[in-house]
Amino acid sequence: MRAIRVNRKLNSVDVIDVLTDLFILRGVPAFIRSDNGPEFIAEAVQKWIKAVGAKTAYIVPGSPWANGYCESFNARFRDELLNGEIFYTLKEAQIIIEQWRCHYNTKRPHSALSYRSPAPEAIVPMDQRPVMH
Repeated sequence: MRAIRVNRKLNSVDVIDVLTDLFILRGVPAFIRSDNGPEFIAEAVQKWIKAVGAKTAYIVPGSPWANGYCESFNARFRDELLNGEIFYTLKEAQIIIEQWRCHYNTKRPHSALSYRSPAPEAIVPMDQRPVMH
């Protein structure tokens, strides 16, 4: 997960703001897959997505399997963080969730990577480095 926006309420402007940042960093994708939440189907978001040259790929309501990656992430996010925390302030939630997101993306072992972390440490012991020819 590249971005998690934490706030008491999110609207279409928030969606556009986060997507703009992501598109600047990673480029504009061919499709944006999302559910049919009001913040994603808002007219402003639709116009913006079209203006940047992407297309939408909405998930049919009641079909969470249509976006397995997102559903898998949401389950881990809930199990590994949200179910064990009580946030007393919005700022506290923003900080703790961002720390978890960074850990998830860089250090947490993932089964799809043979239980290695997504971003291994930069320093690898000499005896474990691949032989270069």
